[in-house]
Amino acid sequence: MTPLTLKGRGTANKFFVKLLVSEYFVIVLSIVYFLIISIFVPSMLSGNNIKNIFSNMWPLFAVAIGQTFVLLLGGIDLSQTSTMALTSVIGALLISNRMNPDILSNSPLWGVIISENGGPLGKAPIVLSVSITIAVMILVGTLVGAINGILISKVNMPPFMVTLIAQMFYSAIAIYLTKSQNVIGLPDAFCAIGGKSIGFIPYSFFVAITLGVIAHILLSRTIRGRWIYATGSNIKAARVSGVPTISTTIFVYAASGFFAAVGALLYTGRLMMGRPTLGDGQLMDILGATVIGGTSMTGGKGKVSWTLFGVLFYTIITTSLSQLKLDSFVINVVKGLVILGAVTLDVARTRIQQKGTLSANAKSGKKVTLNG
Repeated sequence: MTPLTLKGRGTANKFFVKLLVSEYFVIVLSIVYFLIISIFVPSMLSGNNIKNIFSNMWPLFAVAIGQTFVLLLGGIDLSQTSTMALTSVIGALLISNRMNPDILSNSPLWGVIISENGGPLGKAPIVLSVSITIAVMILVGTLVGAINGILISKVNMPPFMVTLIAQMFYSAIAIYLTKSQNVIGLPDAFCAIGGKSIGFIPYSFFVAITLGVIAHILLSRTIRGRWIYATGSNIKAARVSGVPTISTTIFVYAASGFFAAVGALLYTGRLMMGRPTLGDGQLMDILGATVIGGTSMTGGKGKVSWTLFGVLFYTIITTSLSQLKLDSFVINVVKGLVILGAVTLDVARTRIQQKGTLSANAKSGKKVTLNG
């Protein structure tokens, strides 16, 4: 093997390593995967399919932003899906303008709050009813998240256990309130938020992107954001440094509930109904998209922009699997393998970055101490 060949291989390896640790790696991966899968599934290139990918991203992105906050803290929120179901049902029950007694007469709210004429806001002026309904949904979601945060930070319960119990509890409430029936009769103005578009661009894009920009600024430009990263990196060191870890934890889980409610708003509008099973099967999608983007499940590393990249890649993967007309269990297996690959990739990228830091410190003559 000639020196030229060795040099070429070394250059290629360096390029691959730089690409691997780049925060734009997932974007490149999304483009490459899309182009390759389009060879086998030409329908991926159709205008309708690209529009569907673009539309499907934003409700998932809204919810994944909240999961990003939690993972940055080193926690996890398994209750986002049940929060979506609960807020979807509550919003629909409030604003529906007609209800079928054959379907919902067994609800404990029938004849008390809801009737054939709909919910309490069903006949109210549309601007008022939509505004109040959205506010109530957001408030309920944020409250659910805050309760999780209080139990985790003040009672010292494990995040996994708290949010798992919350997932079962709030999902059961959503099913109980509707007796597992969907709530229809939602006004067009309410459904437009998640279901309408301006040409190629859905209204949900403006909602999700606006919240994404706000979340990005909060995490990267504010003291609260620095507290979140510090707590997720090392909670003991953060406490010693004066970081209010309890209020930070409550804030993060409240934010997770807030974004879950926003996601429920967009999904409910798109489906034109409140569904007590809205979040079923979506937990893998939420966690998968967030982790694929590069947010670490051990805390302290991640960005909202990375989550957006992960949502794009995950949406393309999901769409392509549907286009291939695979069985649902095969799709779930592939999704699981993709998430496993993302976690493995995150470990590899972290090790490469650590080696790069150690090498740079060694060259500069700095003394490095490794703990553990």
